[in-house]
Amino acid sequence: MKRPLLIALATGFVAWVAISPPHLVAADRRFSAQLSGSEEVPPSDTDATGHVNFVVAKEGAELHYRVVVANIQNIVSVQIQIGPRDQNGSAVATMYGPMAPGGGRKSGVIAEGTFTSSDLTGDLAGHPLSDLIGNMAAGRTYVNVHTDDGVPGSGQRGDYPDGEVRGQIH
Repeated sequence: MKRPLLIALATGFVAWVAISPPHLVAADRRFSAQLSGSEEVPPSDTDATGHVNFVVAKEGAELHYRVVVANIQNIVSVQIQIGPRDQNGSAVATMYGPMAPGGGRKSGVIAEGTFTSSDLTGDLAGHPLSDLIGNMAAGRTYVNVHTDDGVPGSGQRGDYPDGEVRGQIH
């Protein structure tokens, strides 16, 4: 009596897996972050936004990324940092930069590439890429876009050396 129900449930699950988008089946294989000034600690007063997509590839040996921004200027670096949503943390990978201050307005795709374990820095230097991916899956990483207008202490848009827009990776 229980066997037909078990077979029906298993058949339904297999059908769901077959028609589901990859990000629903393998949620730990794709990640993203929505970037905004309100996510910074403390929040930044900016109209800048962004989005980052990540795809785990080659059995976890590579992490592909694509960084898209809008309404931002003077980007000096874009980094993955370790830390919970409400705290600042240390950088462990760089996706863009370092660039010279005062680079002007940017919109659209600013960086695309691939990480391997040899690209990890800071607290994850020398670690396998799976350590970064594990932190991403646990919600302990974020993307931070740092800006600098080249005028020390100006406090203007495009001058947030500690980060103008940020988003937790999930």
